[in-house]
Amino acid sequence: MTLTFTLDPVIDPVLHAGILDLWTDVSNAGGAVGFVPPVGRDDVRPQLIKQLAQVADGGSRLLVGRDAEGGVAATVFLTFNTHHLMTHWLWAYTVMVHPRHQGKGYGRDLMAAAADAVRTSFDGVEAIRLCCRGGLGLEHFYASCGYKEVGRIPDAIRVAPGDDRDDIIMLLPLR
Repeated sequence: MTLTFTLDPVIDPVLHAGILDLWTDVSNAGGAVGFVPPVGRDDVRPQLIKQLAQVADGGSRLLVGRDAEGGVAATVFLTFNTHHLMTHWLWAYTVMVHPRHQGKGYGRDLMAAAADAVRTSFDGVEAIRLCCRGGLGLEHFYASCGYKEVGRIPDAIRVAPGDDRDDIIMLLPLR
């Protein structure tokens, strides 16, 4: 079974709720997506609203992966650079695969679908950049998807008092 990916889906209440549930579940499973567990939907909702506002304003685009039942199983927000000297690359934010689907290769499928979407639907974009939280091995996953570590800021992410993690910058050239 594979996921079905859609770039720029219509954001209706069902999709909004699906992404909110996904983000909450990923966060509570220990996923490095901007929160530290435990979180509830009310904790995540303001950040989701901000990201969906960027989509509505045209500053970001959304890629959604749905499972065989049609549920939201994976997402990534692809955000344009606003600096005129950096419009040739964009950011990948909030890369998520639902915990019940992890270990099935869906993360690799999501990253490949994101790269394909950028290659075919984003004129002039030559690379995807993302940051990931150190201490979880995420940089190894992204490296296996073709990304290269291009920077690291030690102890930039404080997940708890006394628990600081590196902010790891990864880049995928698309040429």
